[in-house]
Amino acid sequence: MFYLRLMGVFFKIGLLTIGGGYAMLPLIQREIIDRGWLTAREFVHIITIAEMTPGPIAINAATFVGYRLAGVKGSVLTTTAISLPSLLIILAVSKFLTHFEDHPTVQKVFYGLRPAVAGLVSSAAIFICREVLFGSRNLTGGAALDPRLGAIALISFISLRKLKVHPILTIVMAAILGLLFLR
Repeated sequence: MFYLRLMGVFFKIGLLTIGGGYAMLPLIQREIIDRGWLTAREFVHIITIAEMTPGPIAINAATFVGYRLAGVKGSVLTTTAISLPSLLIILAVSKFLTHFEDHPTVQKVFYGLRPAVAGLVSSAAIFICREVLFGSRNLTGGAALDPRLGAIALISFISLRKLKVHPILTIVMAAILGLLFLR
């Protein structure tokens, strides 16, 4: 029964999320944490690993969550369940778009979806930043920013955005800084 629920949750995530991997993160977060399957801290660890491994972050996250909850069988089920809706939808949409992609109404729909995707990605980024920099404590409850974590986050951000350092090198640099300056 748990396997069916697990597949159902990830099928729903795959079906209801528009905008790619990062846009799926808030829905994965809500479904997994609200059900008590993982803590916020465990979820952030999974997202960190999913980001560092090759492949789409949402697929990787689903695989890791499935493994954490139900071993290899869980990882296969969650990966399949989150991917299946996209496969089916892409097959259907590709037939439609070949005929109507230049239609003004279709263009307006896609144009309107873009800000929603930006909001979903921003929501995931804020959640991860808050959890990493402040921990799972409530921000209004007196949680303080660890300046060392803030510095690593800022250095990573500047490395990626301003200095155009490759993401892999940025991850390695952050890991080294963590080894040197964190407990």
